Amino acid sequence: MKLIIIIVANEDATKVTNALLKEKFFVTKLATTGGLLMSGNTTLLVGTNEENVDHVIDIVGGYSKTRKKVVPSTIPNEFGMFSSYPLEVQVGGATIFVIDIEKFIKL
Repeated sequence: MKLIIIIVANEDATKVTNALLKEKFFVTKLATTGGLLMSGNTTLLVGTNEENVDHVIDIVGGYSKTRKKVVPSTIPNEFGMFSSYPLEVQVGGATIFVIDIEKFIKL
């Protein structure tokens, strides 16, 4: 048994969740916040058999896309003041963790 932890952008969460549910996977959805941009994202928990792990990863990959976003960034200048300039970063996509489960009980 495996626990798959999937972190996706909020923009992709509904599409990924619906695709997983359509394939009969049980999904628990958590609202979370990312560290770098402090922006909202969604963490999905999926428990499944080992043989289904690659299928889940394929589904997530089909519905979570990376995109570029311009965010403000500040740096100190030689006078001790901070100036702001735009910085382009890549956001979206998915981060996936697959963990062995010792015991699974559904009541």
